Amino acid sequence: MSKNERILFVLHLFVGIGAIGGGLAAILNPHAPLGMPVEALKNAPFSSYLIPGVILFAVIGLGNLLGAAALRSRWRWRGYTSFVLGWTLMIWIIVQCMMLQEVVFLHVLYFLIGVIKTALAWKVLAKQG
Repeated sequence: MSKNERILFVLHLFVGIGAIGGGLAAILNPHAPLGMPVEALKNAPFSSYLIPGVILFAVIGLGNLLGAAALRSRWRWRGYTSFVLGWTLMIWIIVQCMMLQEVVFLHVLYFLIGVIKTALAWKVLAKQG
């Protein structure tokens, strides 16, 4: 693995494991996952965190773990996979901020991680030709 791929691998694991935990918390306790009150969804199209939790778990969590596996196995589409996962994370954060109508430090952090993942994936793709 190249240096860019190693960094992407670590970022995919970090995001994936965190999203699995957060998604599972929302699935198991959809009205107050990790202490987040359901009232925060007053401007969202959801009455609980169940659907966002399933999306977080499946798309962001499992998706990033699969992205890490793609990098580890040197799958030929690994650069595209990482690129899509970077964009997916950025879109997830933007939509989340719009629904919650607030921006906190973790939103900024994860958005920047999405930017970094997308840029590194672009470099991997350029190197692959």
